Amino acid sequence: MKGKISPGLAVLIGAVAVFTVLAVLFGFTAVSNEEQASLNVQFDPVTFVAESWDEVQTVITDEAVPLADVLNRITPDANGKATTESLTPVAEELGRITTGNAHVYRVNATGTVTDVDTETSKGTLGMTVDGYEGPIEVRVYVGSRIPSDESSIRDATGFIEFGDFREQTEYGKVAAEINKKVLENLEAVDVESLVGKPVSVTGAFTLRTQNQPSVDVSQVSLVPIEIATP
Repeated sequence: MKGKISPGLAVLIGAVAVFTVLAVLFGFTAVSNEEQASLNVQFDPVTFVAESWDEVQTVITDEAVPLADVLNRITPDANGKATTESLTPVAEELGRITTGNAHVYRVNATGTVTDVDTETSKGTLGMTVDGYEGPIEVRVYVGSRIPSDESSIRDATGFIEFGDFREQTEYGKVAAEINKKVLENLEAVDVESLVGKPVSVTGAFTLRTQNQPSVDVSQVSLVPIEIATP
């Protein structure tokens, strides 16, 4: 005589079958207790950047190319713009193109400070660049704040990628925390005293080319990890 399936077992089998179908249809994935615990841990951008900062500075410094080399490859039109098509080979050779198609450059430069503008918290200094005599203006952030959408240092590292984070908010917090580290580096620099003096600067800048046939290249804004005087 064949065994009979109890009503309770039949319900359990049915529930498993339904769950299996739903998992296939909607992509459910079983998560272990360890994985669930890691998902519940709140992301701490302060700790993340503190642990990464030395590597960030090393990568930017070691991979930097002369800013003059980049600027000499960019030819603005009468309106100060350049086509994304003309800029892409420059980024491929001398910079990096992010997953969002922004062009990011790790650069160093020597030159002379022409002015310091600290009327707002997003202060900058202007500088000439040795080896470049073209029309592109160079500004370097030196204020007590860096624009909230500025992510050049984060994006220039090449090892801090969007896919490593659970959401856009975490990725954005990393950029903000890196910018705080940048400002900490500048605390020892007497910016107001630099006008007319030679300086060397190492940092990064971005040309936002996403979905743009042409972009304004009349000015580049450099986020510095170091400003030094001879």
